[in-house]
Amino acid sequence: MENQKQKVVTRFAPSPTGYLHIGGIRTALYAWAYAKKNNGTFILRIEDTDKAREVDGSIDHIIKSLKWLNINWNEGPDIGGPHAPYKQSERLESYKKYAQILIEKGYAYADPYTEEEVEAFRKKADEEKRPFLYRDHRPENPPVWDGTKPLRFKVKDIKSYEWNDLVRGKLSAGPEALDDFILIKSDGYPTYNFAHIIDDLEMDVTHVMRGDEFISSTPKFLSIYEALDIKRPEYATLPPIMGPDGKKKLGKRDGAKDFLEYEKEGYLPSAMLNFLAFIGWSPKGEKEILTSDEFIDLFEIEQIHISGGKYNEEKLDWINKEHIKLLGENELEKYVFAWLPIELQIKKIIPVITERISKFGDIKTMVENGELDFFYKEPVYEASKLIYKDTDKDKTISNLKEVLEIIEKTEEFQFNKDNIKIFLMELADSKENRGQILHPIRFALSGLDKSPDPFILTDILGKKETISRINKAISVLSQEM
Repeated sequence: MENQKQKVVTRFAPSPTGYLHIGGIRTALYAWAYAKKNNGTFILRIEDTDKAREVDGSIDHIIKSLKWLNINWNEGPDIGGPHAPYKQSERLESYKKYAQILIEKGYAYADPYTEEEVEAFRKKADEEKRPFLYRDHRPENPPVWDGTKPLRFKVKDIKSYEWNDLVRGKLSAGPEALDDFILIKSDGYPTYNFAHIIDDLEMDVTHVMRGDEFISSTPKFLSIYEALDIKRPEYATLPPIMGPDGKKKLGKRDGAKDFLEYEKEGYLPSAMLNFLAFIGWSPKGEKEILTSDEFIDLFEIEQIHISGGKYNEEKLDWINKEHIKLLGENELEKYVFAWLPIELQIKKIIPVITERISKFGDIKTMVENGELDFFYKEPVYEASKLIYKDTDKDKTISNLKEVLEIIEKTEEFQFNKDNIKIFLMELADSKENRGQILHPIRFALSGLDKSPDPFILTDILGKKETISRINKAISVLSQEM
């Protein structure tokens, strides 16, 4: 009951060792949603203590990725906050302070051994076919810790641990999971095992969303909490994101790519959020298309799955297409025109394009493949392409002349896809097969085997250009007779 009265504080604490992929972003999404749901605080913290693996630009990438998804934070390295600083490399004094407390309580000691000596201990254990345990070599009189040697945690009580996880229920680990481990390295930077505990304590974090890879290390964390006599946050262990086959974790070949690649490919951030939300969580009911606010309102930790969630790019494309339909007219125009050359930035073309894409990056492919050229270039084709099945050239020319007569008689104020459809369908229904009329019109206007319907084409091209292209089709047929 005490936890329920306490203000909810969650955090996302990535390491700047490379780009973020969807696994990390989903962790941030759930932590953010839980804080928002409970009117709590969401913190962005950068765990930059592994300087050897740090990649330049990673922090900017993390911030850009979260901002693209419209995940905002109440405290963080870019905006500050009451628990600043929010980079571990700037919090070294805090770790030294708690390290000293552990030393004074007899829970930490300076590691006197060189890497070569430790390797010799390992080798001997292998030769004797027994597990290597650092505690078997714990020094009787360790030197005073001055920061030049690693500081190790001293596991005084080798025991089993049990703890409750908000997603997985009761979890446990035997004494084999415990051994003396490094708290602070010889370079002065803390290890993850130590630093995140101190940060969570000082930032009042109440709930930690984490991947299942941290379960095996939990006994180490619990031993530090006990040694410092502090309360741990609640753990919510998220299911892994599995590859499309559902058998192994998502890899780079399956889609575990730089998260910002999804933006470059033309996915909507709202769709990406919707897609990620459902990989490992599902709400009550059957609604699959959710806005950000709807997701937050529905989100409950109890509905996070235990088993892995499958990555399915076809589902992502479907969700994205549904979110495209939710865009307002002006917003849709902005997105579509951003992918089109200036000569194709025509409002009437937008429905034609959105009907045929699942993400805006598909527009680039359409442009590169020449699929949209017919909107501003007169198509080139052979006469045979205009003929529907067994209809001969004379009949096709006759049919096109009838179409031309209807088009020419249609007043400008009547010239739109709905009226043209009524006029031309009446003619098409008078023939043995509608295709005898609709096929040659479609090809005359687009020059493509697959294109929007001829009524939409006439509306976009306008009366003058429609007449010109039908006349050209008649001419092409006549020349080859």
